[in-house]
Amino acid sequence: MLLDIIIVLSIMILGIGIGLFIGNRPKVIKVVGILTSFAIFLLLFLLGIGVGTNDKIINNLHSIGLQALILTLGAILGSLICAWATYKFFFKTGK
Repeated sequence: MLLDIIIVLSIMILGIGIGLFIGNRPKVIKVVGILTSFAIFLLLFLLGIGVGTNDKIINNLHSIGLQALILTLGAILGSLICAWATYKFFFKTGK
Protein backbone atom coordinates (compact mmCIF):
# COMPACT_ATOMS: atom_id res chain seq x y z
CA MET A 1 0.00 0.00 0.00
CA LEU A 2 2.74 2.45 0.93
CA LEU A 3 4.63 1.47 -2.21
CA ASP A 4 1.54 2.26 -4.30
CA ILE A 5 1.31 5.72 -2.76
CA ILE A 6 5.00 6.34 -3.41
CA ILE A 7 4.60 5.24 -7.05
CA VAL A 8 1.57 7.51 -7.58
CA LEU A 9 3.29 10.50 -5.98
CA SER A 10 6.49 9.86 -7.95
CA ILE A 11 4.58 9.75 -11.24
CA MET A 12 2.76 12.97 -10.34
CA ILE A 13 5.98 14.75 -9.37
CA LEU A 14 7.65 13.54 -12.57
CA GLY A 15 4.73 14.89 -14.60
CA ILE A 16 4.92 18.25 -12.85
CA GLY A 17 8.65 18.40 -13.52
CA ILE A 18 8.19 17.62 -17.21
CA GLY A 19 5.40 20.19 -17.40
CA LEU A 20 7.64 22.86 -15.90
CA PHE A 21 10.47 21.88 -18.27
CA ILE A 22 8.28 21.92 -21.38
CA GLY A 23 6.73 25.24 -20.46
CA ASN A 24 3.73 26.98 -21.92
CA ARG A 25 3.63 25.64 -25.48
CA PRO A 26 0.11 25.71 -26.97
CA LYS A 27 0.62 22.61 -29.16
CA VAL A 28 1.90 20.54 -26.24
CA ILE A 29 -0.92 21.73 -24.00
CA LYS A 30 -3.48 20.79 -26.66
CA VAL A 31 -2.00 17.30 -27.14
CA VAL A 32 -1.82 16.74 -23.38
CA GLY A 33 -5.48 17.76 -23.06
CA ILE A 34 -6.50 15.31 -25.78
CA LEU A 35 -4.45 12.50 -24.23
CA THR A 36 -5.89 13.25 -20.79
CA SER A 37 -9.45 13.07 -22.12
CA PHE A 38 -8.67 9.81 -23.92
CA ALA A 39 -7.16 8.31 -20.76
CA ILE A 40 -10.22 9.30 -18.72
CA PHE A 41 -12.58 7.78 -21.30
CA LEU A 42 -10.51 4.58 -21.36
CA LEU A 43 -10.57 4.34 -17.56
CA LEU A 44 -14.34 4.86 -17.49
CA PHE A 45 -14.77 2.17 -20.15
CA LEU A 46 -12.61 -0.28 -18.17
CA LEU A 47 -14.52 0.58 -14.99
CA GLY A 48 -17.76 -0.20 -16.83
CA ILE A 49 -16.37 -3.58 -17.88
CA GLY A 50 -15.36 -4.25 -14.28
CA VAL A 51 -18.84 -3.40 -13.01
CA GLY A 52 -20.51 -5.38 -15.79
CA THR A 53 -18.51 -8.51 -15.00
CA ASN A 54 -19.14 -8.28 -11.25
CA ASP A 55 -22.09 -10.59 -10.55
CA LYS A 56 -22.54 -9.25 -7.02
CA ILE A 57 -23.10 -5.70 -8.31
CA ILE A 58 -25.33 -6.77 -11.19
CA ASN A 59 -27.49 -9.02 -8.98
CA ASN A 60 -27.95 -6.29 -6.35
CA LEU A 61 -28.38 -3.39 -8.77
CA HIS A 62 -32.05 -2.97 -7.84
CA SER A 63 -31.20 -2.43 -4.16
CA ILE A 64 -28.10 -0.29 -4.60
CA GLY A 65 -29.50 1.84 -7.41
CA LEU A 66 -31.05 4.57 -5.22
CA GLN A 67 -28.03 4.68 -2.92
CA ALA A 68 -25.71 4.96 -5.92
CA LEU A 69 -27.84 7.75 -7.39
CA ILE A 70 -27.81 9.71 -4.13
CA LEU A 71 -24.04 9.26 -3.73
CA THR A 72 -23.45 10.29 -7.34
CA LEU A 73 -25.58 13.42 -7.02
CA GLY A 74 -23.82 14.29 -3.76
CA ALA A 75 -20.41 13.86 -5.40
CA ILE A 76 -21.44 16.05 -8.34
CA LEU A 77 -22.83 18.73 -6.03
CA GLY A 78 -19.70 18.65 -3.88
CA SER A 79 -17.47 18.93 -6.96
CA LEU A 80 -19.46 21.89 -8.27
CA ILE A 81 -19.26 23.67 -4.92
CA CYS A 82 -15.50 23.09 -4.66
CA ALA A 83 -14.94 24.21 -8.27
CA TRP A 84 -16.97 27.38 -7.67
CA ALA A 85 -15.10 28.13 -4.43
CA THR A 86 -11.73 27.53 -6.09
CA TYR A 87 -12.63 29.84 -8.95
CA LYS A 88 -13.96 32.53 -6.63
CA PHE A 89 -11.02 32.54 -4.24
CA PHE A 90 -8.10 31.90 -6.60
CA PHE A 91 -8.95 32.90 -10.16
CA LYS A 92 -11.60 35.61 -10.15
CA THR A 93 -10.11 39.07 -10.43
CA GLY A 94 -11.57 41.70 -8.15
CA LYS A 95 -13.12 44.77 -9.78
